[in-house]
Amino acid sequence: MIRIYLACLFTFSNAVFSNHIGTPIKTNDRPIIGVLAQEVYKPTPHRNSYIAASYVKFLESAGARVVPLMINKSDDEYRRLFRSINGVLFPGGGVSIKSSGYSKAAGIFYRLALEANSNGDYFPIWGTCLGFELLTFLTSGKLLLSRTNTSGIALPLNFTDDVRDSRLFKDFPVDLMKSLETEPITENSHRWSITTKNFTKSKTLKSFYRVLSTNTDGQKEFVSTIEAYNFPIYATQWHPEKNAFEWTRPYIPHMPSAIKTTFYMAYFFVNEARKSFHSFPSTEEEEKALIYNYKPQYTGSKSAFEQKYFFD
Repeated sequence: MIRIYLACLFTFSNAVFSNHIGTPIKTNDRPIIGVLAQEVYKPTPHRNSYIAASYVKFLESAGARVVPLMINKSDDEYRRLFRSINGVLFPGGGVSIKSSGYSKAAGIFYRLALEANSNGDYFPIWGTCLGFELLTFLTSGKLLLSRTNTSGIALPLNFTDDVRDSRLFKDFPVDLMKSLETEPITENSHRWSITTKNFTKSKTLKSFYRVLSTNTDGQKEFVSTIEAYNFPIYATQWHPEKNAFEWTRPYIPHMPSAIKTTFYMAYFFVNEARKSFHSFPSTEEEEKALIYNYKPQYTGSKSAFEQKYFFD
């Protein structure tokens, strides 16, 4: 079993770091990914915004470092950070995708990423849960979400035929793909979804994103995993980071296949970030920006998150 798992990891690594004839591809071995903060529901002194620590651990587990992206900064500050980091993650949460500091900052990074990638400057984006919903809004310019009964449930994925040609899943081992398809190992914590019907009706979304999986709450089928056709933009309505790093809720799956899912998703996105060669102007600026300068606080006794980073 161990030998098979190691072989799968070796195959995955080769696929990411070699081209089709086996020639090594130059990569950035010190990737830094920005994780976007969001407003605290009830702010208190020195606690105006936060990042759940599980997103940081998710990225660090695959060999990335993290820079917190604060809300309500200037456009110039976001452009400076964009030139310094190698990818961005829009996390889940509970703020507005139209009028929050989170959504405003995300829109700036999204537009910068589209421009950069169009000019050959590789820069990946990942959206989880609220980040998934936000990406559909940023791409279509419309709120196309519908209420679903999906708050606190783990589900198997219903893969589409497009999953075979996807960048995201193509190098996952067969046994893990089988588990994702048959076991309830993708945790959902959302009240809003984009139904398959609404997604298909949107010519913009349909032409921009490839649907890799769907799910249902028993009444409505909704889109659960997407990747852009022509840009390194990926999103899941479900939470890959929770399986390994969150323990406050009984419906979060922790079986071996669920943990394996966390790390394969993390490895994929971090390896996408390795294709970006943005960097900070100096070591001093890099060190000052890293999340190591902040201390996570235990919040598991009163929150869905075991730990959070709070920012003033």
